[in-house]
Amino acid sequence: MPIKTFRGKIAHDGIDTILLHTNNGSMGYRIVKFQVMAQDPNEDLENSVKIFSVPQTTASVAVDFSDNTLLAAAMIWSNTSQVYVHESAIIFDNMTVNQDIYITNFDTGTAGAINYYIELEQVTLDLNQNTVATLKDIRNLA
Repeated sequence: MPIKTFRGKIAHDGIDTILLHTNNGSMGYRIVKFQVMAQDPNEDLENSVKIFSVPQTTASVAVDFSDNTLLAAAMIWSNTSQVYVHESAIIFDNMTVNQDIYITNFDTGTAGAINYYIELEQVTLDLNQNTVATLKDIRNLA
């Protein structure tokens, strides 16, 4: 299936929306790649970047894998005195969405922005899969 890519820069305490919804919900998406990168290697940073299937009102540093609306999470930390950047990203690949997704960033270091790159696999959903994906999103809004 086709791969759609998205890239951007998200500010500290920011929330970005990636528009994926369609009128009939027959197109689904799975995250296949999620990467983050500092915008300036000469800055201290401690970023927590997360992707959700439902709208978010705040960004936070905490990552909770028991949150069933969490699609992916990445952490990156570094400072100017370290030689290596430490990065970790996890994608929950069995989750298919047919609505918009929401990215949050929180930096406990310098309150800086971070770059992100996402690859989504496009999947055609039959009526049953469409219904399940849509109902899951509606249920998680409550």
